[in-house]
Amino acid sequence: MDVHAVVFDVNGTLVDILTEDGTEQIFRSAAHFLTYQGIHLHRHEMRDLYFEIMRDQQTTSPEQHPEFDAVGIWQTIIDRRMTGYTRALPAEKLEQMPLFLAEMSRGVARHRLRLYPYVREVLDTLRPCFPLAVVTDGQAAHARGELDKVGLIDYFDPIVISSDHGYRKPDRRLFQLALDGMGVAAESALYVGNDMYRDIFGAREAGMRTVMFDSDQGRKNHLDCSPDHTITDFREILTILNCASI
Repeated sequence: MDVHAVVFDVNGTLVDILTEDGTEQIFRSAAHFLTYQGIHLHRHEMRDLYFEIMRDQQTTSPEQHPEFDAVGIWQTIIDRRMTGYTRALPAEKLEQMPLFLAEMSRGVARHRLRLYPYVREVLDTLRPCFPLAVVTDGQAAHARGELDKVGLIDYFDPIVISSDHGYRKPDRRLFQLALDGMGVAAESALYVGNDMYRDIFGAREAGMRTVMFDSDQGRKNHLDCSPDHTITDFREILTILNCASI
């Protein structure tokens, strides 16, 4: 296979992650924190307001596949419900609060974060031979931090995160950003993902060749879409690319 670059999805492909994004503990923790900033909301009010603002972001977006902005949601909550006490807080603290809340919420929601077997070994083998990039649906507030936590942040350039752009996969523009960042043509790049719609369909629409990593996450079917290869063991990527096995 004449491949000059490899692009990866993250969650469900490189990283085995389990989150409970709507759990009550998130909004209890946020409500307790905001109490000390002069904002008084019951956890159920907090939850309802959060998802109302998220829906507003998505329904007013001009994008076909809109992405929400978690930091922007928390900023809106603070702006709507701030009191005189809140306004008197130091400007630097007010500026940092939305990002802190987005990061804290993800930390509370996260139950598992680990690499799938052989991911690091495969990346170590590929890195001397190919430029490597990431295209992931996620929030910039935590996506890079999670890559750093599992020790992968330095493997990829560029790292394309949907919330930085306001739209999600399968929007082909996200894949094109990675291709442009690596300076390679779509037909010379391989995309590895775990979701038939967002990953495989999206990458094929962008002109890339595809590998479906059949993990325990992601959609397995979309219309008549099919990948160039399907794998269940990450080491099979090396065989596809004719690299030395590990």
